[in-house]
Amino acid sequence: MVVAAVSGEAVEIHGAGRTGGERDGVPGADTIFEIGSVSKTFTALALARLAVAGKVDLDEPLAGLLPEGSRVPSRDGEEITPRRLATHTSGLPRLPRGMLLKALLRPSAPDPYAGCTAEFLLEGLARTRLGATPGRRFRYSNLGAGLLGLALAHRTGASYEELVAKEICSPLGMAETGITVEGGRSVRLAQGHDRRRRPVRAWHLADLAGAGGLRSTAADMVAFVRAQLDDAGALAEAVRLTRATEHRISPFSWTHLGWMGQRLHERQGGHLQLWHNGMTGGFSSFTGFDPEKGVAVVLLSNMNRSMDRPAFDLLRALQEDRA
Repeated sequence: MVVAAVSGEAVEIHGAGRTGGERDGVPGADTIFEIGSVSKTFTALALARLAVAGKVDLDEPLAGLLPEGSRVPSRDGEEITPRRLATHTSGLPRLPRGMLLKALLRPSAPDPYAGCTAEFLLEGLARTRLGATPGRRFRYSNLGAGLLGLALAHRTGASYEELVAKEICSPLGMAETGITVEGGRSVRLAQGHDRRRRPVRAWHLADLAGAGGLRSTAADMVAFVRAQLDDAGALAEAVRLTRATEHRISPFSWTHLGWMGQRLHERQGGHLQLWHNGMTGGFSSFTGFDPEKGVAVVLLSNMNRSMDRPAFDLLRALQEDRA
């Protein structure tokens, strides 16, 4: 595990345990991990960047962003839009059509999303019935986030990885974040493990990468969360746009474009927490921050076990320290 904490201008990064892999040792700021669904926050920020540049409208129909001839379901006269995909209010199911059956037939499949090509996703999308009217109800969807990444890549004529590199990683100097890990960087890729500490194969999400296909380091993720706290940085306008959209889940929780949000009860300090977690077959991750207090945490682990509780505890401790 590698843990990073940001408090104002101060940053600390510490690692513990073993990386496994080609260069086994204690992990550090430059160790590469699968970040799973934290990738969704990159997809949403890329959407905001393109919206700020006038290349995408948050409320345009998804069909216009996909290859010609793509069939997109609707319900009650409401269309799926980028805004609804990024806030999990599209009405789409959690997984692509046909994937659950494949998983049931092959429960030991080591790389469950590898077959999620654009052809597979769009063919399944055409046969999908929405579980709710778009815009009405929160329903977490890997399919929706993956389709958003696919749609943005198609609109820009780039791959999803190229899109994230151009719109986010390059402006922030995040040279270690992407999908592919090649050459000398491969020795810094941690070996993933299941909950029983057994090594497992890496995941590849094909054209569903926008839902969870990125890999990153603690150092790069610190740059990413600091951009969320920076009112004047290169991505500041896009960051503000991600928070301009808010869909309420409960009186104390909501979703922005890409981020989950919650306000702690007054007895817990009343602090604001924006966050997202992630998990793949052999990794888990958590990124959270409070723009009011200027604090953030990043946890990256090469084991398939949730770190949400210690992550929230650390975030709250930082918030209390800045109170």
